[in-house]
Amino acid sequence: MTGTMRPQDLIDSPVVDPAGSKIGKVGTVYLSDDTHQPEWVTVKTGLFGHRESFVPLNGADLANDGLHVQVDKDQVTDAPQIDADGHLSPEDSGELYRYYGLPMQRDRAGEDRADRKRDNMRRDKAEMGGMAGTTGAAGMTGKDKDATAAKHEHRDAKKQRGGEDMIRSEERFNVGTEEVEAGRVRLRKYVVTEEQQVSVPVSHEEVRIEREPITDGEAGKARIGEAEQDVILHAEKPVVRKEAVPVERVRMGKERVTDTETVTGELRKEQIEIDDDSKLRDRDRDRKNR
Repeated sequence: MTGTMRPQDLIDSPVVDPAGSKIGKVGTVYLSDDTHQPEWVTVKTGLFGHRESFVPLNGADLANDGLHVQVDKDQVTDAPQIDADGHLSPEDSGELYRYYGLPMQRDRAGEDRADRKRDNMRRDKAEMGGMAGTTGAAGMTGKDKDATAAKHEHRDAKKQRGGEDMIRSEERFNVGTEEVEAGRVRLRKYVVTEEQQVSVPVSHEEVRIEREPITDGEAGKARIGEAEQDVILHAEKPVVRKEAVPVERVRMGKERVTDTETVTGELRKEQIEIDDDSKLRDRDRDRKNR
């Protein structure tokens, strides 16, 4: 740990690993018995934040963007799950030091050491309002205190039952949707040429010969000779002109269509089985047979 950190400054601080990945937020601060300085913090991990893992403050640095620690996010996630209940036993502390590959800071084996630890715990609780050495959870809120009390009740109930609890876990799908670009549609027009036939009525003039006899009253002096007369004939012919006229308006619009897709994946779950190597069942069976 670089510099001096105050427990109240660490509570709810984001915890960041050396790669810059966010591990979680500080939940509880544990102090050293010898120096009374922060030694461990707990961070909620897991998919829904149900796991609480211990993170060492060895080499850690508190910056504006959070608490930078010297262990990786995956290493914290796989750390031993210890139910400290506000107190780290020498065995639990040693297990954490061995897991993270850190040198032990102090010897916890002797009875004299344990007595002095209890004295330090009492003194620190009186002076620091509950922030007691490795035994103290600094900055505990009312919710944290209720959770600690519930843990104690659970432990007492477990002792009364005379057995140990085992938690069975399983994976579940957390299915959602996200908006992605599925494609582009472009509206484009181009020119094509096609042949069409149109029937057009046309008219033309033809020569019609009309003959009319001349009566005696109309007869005059006739002259024999050559003569000619021209008649101009007219005819209609098709004339094709082209013009562009608007015939249709086309636009693009979007509509949302809902389909159903099936998501397939593999989920893991834990199974619990009982290996009973005792002969109590055989004795009960023999007793019933009698």
